[in-house]
Amino acid sequence: MGTNDISILAIESSCDETSASILVNGKVLNNIVATQSVHEKYGGVVPELASRAHQENLIPVIHEAITSSGISKEQLSAVAFTRGPGLMGSLLVGVSFAKSFAKALEIPIIEVNHMQAHVLAHFIDDPKPEFPFLCLTVSGGHTQLVLVKSHLEMEVVGETQDDAVGEAFDKTAKLLGLPYPGGPLIDRYAKEGNPKAFNFPVTRMPGLNYSFSGIKTAVLYFLRDQLQEDPQFIEKNLPDLCASIQATLIEMLLIKLKEAMKHYQLKSVAIAGGVSANSGLRLALSELSRRKGWNLFVPKFEYCTDNAGMIAMAAYYKYLKGEFSSMDVTPLAKMKF
Repeated sequence: MGTNDISILAIESSCDETSASILVNGKVLNNIVATQSVHEKYGGVVPELASRAHQENLIPVIHEAITSSGISKEQLSAVAFTRGPGLMGSLLVGVSFAKSFAKALEIPIIEVNHMQAHVLAHFIDDPKPEFPFLCLTVSGGHTQLVLVKSHLEMEVVGETQDDAVGEAFDKTAKLLGLPYPGGPLIDRYAKEGNPKAFNFPVTRMPGLNYSFSGIKTAVLYFLRDQLQEDPQFIEKNLPDLCASIQATLIEMLLIKLKEAMKHYQLKSVAIAGGVSANSGLRLALSELSRRKGWNLFVPKFEYCTDNAGMIAMAAYYKYLKGEFSSMDVTPLAKMKF
């Protein structure tokens, strides 16, 4: 490595994935992730357990990232970390370590907005989208339509007013008796089902905003009525139920996406966040893009869920602009885009 090379250690600890990544001159060398399985028996992420697991996982994950990259910690140019949004206890683990590590090495720190990083995951590999483009960012905590004007200039033009779409997947999965996390299981069963078997209401919001709380309520009452007639209703119709729920959620996502693409006269569309790993959404968006003549960009699966590779990518563009943080920086559970 030359003296002018930019090498960044990135840390992601916003929820229940502990991750570290090394980037050199804009190229992500690795993306080490430790997944926490402790939450499965509780049916959701337990914040206190998440922060404890981060404390256990962080140093081994960072050690592996540095060791496997082939560079030494003395060659690092900066340490990047997720400042928010996320769980305060989880964020605190990553932020505290990043500050201490950087202080010891006497190198700068770079704070990264987790949601902006999801968008910039598209610049890890080729092909990379050209500006401007629209990014549908979908996860357990967020659902946003983002107008991306440059690497560091983004505008949220539409977002959910209540539940995120990933939350809707997990909550309806729970109603079906599926274990946590239920979203991937709905996707799996949906492949075997008929998406038109059952009709669930499509919620329409003003402008480009979303609402996903209604479908959970609709499924709740629908299942209550059906189970009164047949206690085995879910068991007999699980693939069709999953396919119908998934199709309704995807339809809601794509209605607003189409409106936004038309309004801003864009030709390139991207998808990011944990729910972008959903095969039904990927297929529907691929078919829609083909019909509309759009350029579609979908990240690799490992860069869809929370990961440090995307934090490193975002930090690289901030490094180039000299956007460093002070040592008194603190995590933010809620962080504006």
